[in-house]
Amino acid sequence: MISDGTCVFCRRGLHSSCVNGGRFGFDGVDGGQGEAVRLPHADGTLVALPKGVDGKLMPSLLTLADVMATGHHAAVCAHVSAGRSVAVVGDGAVGLCGVIAAKRLGAEQIIVLGRHPDRIALAQEFGATEIVSERGEEAVERVRELTDGFGVDAVLECVGLEQALVTALQITRPGGAVGRVGIPEDESLPGGIAFWKNVSVAGGPAPVRAYIDELVSDVLTGAIEPGRVFDRVSDLDGVPEGYRAMNEREALKVLIEF
Repeated sequence: MISDGTCVFCRRGLHSSCVNGGRFGFDGVDGGQGEAVRLPHADGTLVALPKGVDGKLMPSLLTLADVMATGHHAAVCAHVSAGRSVAVVGDGAVGLCGVIAAKRLGAEQIIVLGRHPDRIALAQEFGATEIVSERGEEAVERVRELTDGFGVDAVLECVGLEQALVTALQITRPGGAVGRVGIPEDESLPGGIAFWKNVSVAGGPAPVRAYIDELVSDVLTGAIEPGRVFDRVSDLDGVPEGYRAMNEREALKVLIEF
């Protein structure tokens, strides 16, 4: 997302809706992947790192431009705070970063809904307290079992499929909140579930620039290590294979080096 940093929405921390900004390199519009890019509104978009940053931190810093900030946005939209119970729907890179975000914000119980063994193991290392591998109604019942029958305070919906959103709404307790960051497969929202439980639903494209400063600080101090979501390294020529591997669930996230 490009943002000028000065418009009415940027000043409110919603850089993803900048009136002079837009999407760069998304859906084939105005950009792509290459050795270098020329970025409009650089002053309002880019963040300068301190000199002499340890190169080992670069994978984690790279996640702040996308998956870590998106997982954090889900947690913020779901009002995650100290002592809360949280469920993360999805064990992809965004979902795993959502676990980091929930832990960072003080969540006491973090339930991950996922079924890939390697990703589940990483989720547990990031702070997940329980894993639910069931789907649909079985998943809903299992989460309720883990929360005294009430459901969780907050849900991070990091998939975008209709069933994922329905599950998220079903496992949220009355008065809870859903942070929705999975790109939706359709535009409809099953509002009846949320209405009768007074559940709030918020989210959308992450205003990454609003979160980067605080997240950079945590990466530099070693408080969080989101770069661990990268499980494969490639060069620019390997980009198509990297996308294939991620699509086939053979890779979680591919890092491109030059």
